[in-house]
Amino acid sequence: MSPPPARVVTDLSTPEAVRAAYAAHGDELYRLSLRALGDQGGAQDAVQETFLRAWRARETYDVGRASLRTWLFQIARNVVVDAQRARGSRPWLRALADHPTLEEAAPAVPDGWEEQLRRILVEDALRRLGEDHRRALAETYLADRPYPEVAAELGIPESTLRSRVFYGLKALRVVMEEMEVRP
Repeated sequence: MSPPPARVVTDLSTPEAVRAAYAAHGDELYRLSLRALGDQGGAQDAVQETFLRAWRARETYDVGRASLRTWLFQIARNVVVDAQRARGSRPWLRALADHPTLEEAAPAVPDGWEEQLRRILVEDALRRLGEDHRRALAETYLADRPYPEVAAELGIPESTLRSRVFYGLKALRVVMEEMEVRP
């Protein structure tokens, strides 16, 4: 007998939902925070602050605009940026960090964080497109495959594939605007 499927969390309306969201996304938020901040304590604080801000703003979350995961990552990004700014304005805080952790952790690279967050947002936006447009974009743009090869695999004319990519990109822009993602 297989275990019951994991509960998909779509809100933070109860303490139980927050615990489920933490179980589902806490580890990944911690890893990204650790990579961006470079110390375990700061990463733990960032994750805790992320869930605290999410709990306080739970009424503003709209499942129609973004997944809970995407929303949490946007909050975490802001928390990490705030922590980096605080660290920059108070250099003595860096001396209090866990030095062995700093040596093992990757250097603070906000661009890596931005890239990861962008990838999450694009994945979420792609899920909202129709299957034909999503597949056309995934195969041509994300997999960087040539149009003739993809068209042959899909069994459609190359012009049809090009049309799907064109309209898929337009639809993706609209979805990203709805999600309030800026280029």
